[in-house]
Amino acid sequence: MTDDAGDADGGGAEAFAQALRIVEALLFASTRPLPADELGRSVPAGIAVEQVLMRLAALYADRGVNLRQVAGGWAFRTAPDLGYLLAAEAEPPRRLSRAALEILAIIAYHQPVTRAEIEEIRGVATAKGTLDILLEAGWVRLRGRRRSPGRPVTYGTTPGFLDHFGLDRIDDLPGLEELKGAGFIEGRLTRDLAVPVPDDDPSLRDDEDPLGDLFSPLDDGEG
Repeated sequence: MTDDAGDADGGGAEAFAQALRIVEALLFASTRPLPADELGRSVPAGIAVEQVLMRLAALYADRGVNLRQVAGGWAFRTAPDLGYLLAAEAEPPRRLSRAALEILAIIAYHQPVTRAEIEEIRGVATAKGTLDILLEAGWVRLRGRRRSPGRPVTYGTTPGFLDHFGLDRIDDLPGLEELKGAGFIEGRLTRDLAVPVPDDDPSLRDDEDPLGDLFSPLDDGEG
């Protein structure tokens, strides 16, 4: 009896088994989710890393840790039903104010976005300390500077944001209908209400310039 995954790629059962061990070891040793193409550079020639990952995910599906796709890569995570066992050992979760949660959501859906644009969407002023909290948490990053008067800083989310919230890609964030179904949006909606399709492409947009000197004072350029 042959190993279907190994034979399908011409690598044989032995090579496929070795690939499983290699990928398993790399994932356990890594402190960040690893993309499939990065893992693929370490497996024997002729072995499809996607099949290796699917096999590993199946092997760990009923174990204390599961193999999951997060932040554009693969990582082992504690099985959801066992998370309570680690609660005492884990660092207390960072508690965000309502304002910080609103700002984080706006950045996630509208990035790249400046502080002035965040304030326009929220309808209230934004304390710079709130943005600092999100930056320190590693969920938000400085992207660049908008090509407009004052050259304000633009903000976007990070892979750490995706990892923390268990998302593989930014477009896994819920859309308007999902938000309504979950009860986050209630009552009658205005016709022009829409939830934008989020995009965290790290490349600078046409209206963004590089940050420049990071050691200069971090002035948003918006007073």
